[in-house]
Amino acid sequence: MANRIVVLTGAGISRESGLATFRDADGLWAKVRIEDVATPDAFARDPTRVQGFYNARRAQLRDPAIGPNAAHLALARLEREHAGEVLLVTQNVDDLHERAGSTRLIHMHGELMKARCLACHGASAWRADIAPDSACPACGARGRLRPHVVWFGEMPLAMEQIGAALEACDLFVSIGTSGNVYPAAGFVAEVRGRARTVELNLEPSEGASLFDEAMHGPATRVVPAFVDALLRGA
Repeated sequence: MANRIVVLTGAGISRESGLATFRDADGLWAKVRIEDVATPDAFARDPTRVQGFYNARRAQLRDPAIGPNAAHLALARLEREHAGEVLLVTQNVDDLHERAGSTRLIHMHGELMKARCLACHGASAWRADIAPDSACPACGARGRLRPHVVWFGEMPLAMEQIGAALEACDLFVSIGTSGNVYPAAGFVAEVRGRARTVELNLEPSEGASLFDEAMHGPATRVVPAFVDALLRGA
């Protein structure tokens, strides 16, 4: 059995919980332009529109009907029951992994349920809408909060920590990712040849040929099955 596991998750794992994805044909980027809501320039140009877009995403997460699914729960079980190290790296900005029970977790693209202050640069838990005059819980500054998400043109978070984990891992698992968003899409190439690589996806990703093994199907089916086999030592 692998001693050090790195699991990468993308939008495909949360789609089955009812969350809208960004890159599918009917996803969010088909309905709104990236340039209008997901760049630092967009926020500087029209902060009200940008805050409104993310306030709506945050409201969806507060919906009682939205919660972790069987795939999220299986990964939390893997962390609890695996004798070695498990690090979960997610591209998702939702909090479904935390709600499922995962604790060794890096949100490389930020967290929707946090707000970042442009005055003190701190990130604080934030579940409500961000209003134009919202005050930073850390420093009290008003009107300086933005969503704690990584926009296009910004550097993903914790890349040094992720790089060290990839360097040390002997199993890399990619779940629910398109394989076309970098730097995450390049992780499999970083570990290829020295770690076992597995893709769990609804359909083959753009980087599918780089993986040693693949299981294709809904995340709620293939992820629990993979975790069960892994914990049995298969």
